[in-house]
Amino acid sequence: MAFARVNGVVLHHEMRGAAGKPTLVFSNSLGTDFRIWNRVVEALEDNYRIVLYDKRGHGLSEATPQPYRLSDHVNDLAALLDHLGIGASVIVGLSVGGMIAQGLATLRPDLVRALVLCDTGHKIGDQAMWNQRIETVNEKGIAALADGIMKRWFTPAYRAPDNPDFVGYVAMLTRTPVDGYAGTCAAVRDADLTESTRALKLPTLCLCGDQDGATPPALVRELASLIEGARCEIIENAGHLPCIEQPLATAKLIGGFVDQHISR
Repeated sequence: MAFARVNGVVLHHEMRGAAGKPTLVFSNSLGTDFRIWNRVVEALEDNYRIVLYDKRGHGLSEATPQPYRLSDHVNDLAALLDHLGIGASVIVGLSVGGMIAQGLATLRPDLVRALVLCDTGHKIGDQAMWNQRIETVNEKGIAALADGIMKRWFTPAYRAPDNPDFVGYVAMLTRTPVDGYAGTCAAVRDADLTESTRALKLPTLCLCGDQDGATPPALVRELASLIEGARCEIIENAGHLPCIEQPLATAKLIGGFVDQHISR
């Protein structure tokens, strides 16, 4: 385990793979930590340098008081990469992690060679939805929302009661600090990246599970349409977290995209 205080917050992070190879930086979704990428990274780490981190308020990173802004998360990642001496990289972000990736490409283009935007959007949900979620989490805890969230995250087959991995991911969600979860809900609520993302001009791959109930394929295709030349791929038999349900297919798409656009 490694920790660094950057941008006023302590972030948990890990580096894998070998220096001198293209760097992939992974940013995880709301209510998860960087372990969601484990099986994807296992398939990629022999060929790339990997940076994993828990965003503010998630995993083992510090949970500062809510609310957060998307710019807090973007500046956290920029400061972490500066701290680690990591230059231009492929930023792989899922859900709010994908919004952080878009924000980083706008704020610090020197740190971004290409984007992989997984199950995300330029704007996700509306104010009323996020306000209701924040209120419920603050009053009743994350467990009150867990069933509905799991239905958006995973396909029915994965949610089988005899699947021990599913039980583990429920625990990951419900053990997220309330400040971290609700604070990041506020960040997503207040973020509209439509125009800044439309101005991006860099290689981009958009991915989405075919059964994603949180950021469905139509939203991800709309995101891809904003970025000139962006490619969109739909991953079969996956919900909001194809990195968990279909890690090999996800890794193959990421690796093929990076090899096409980034020289070794």
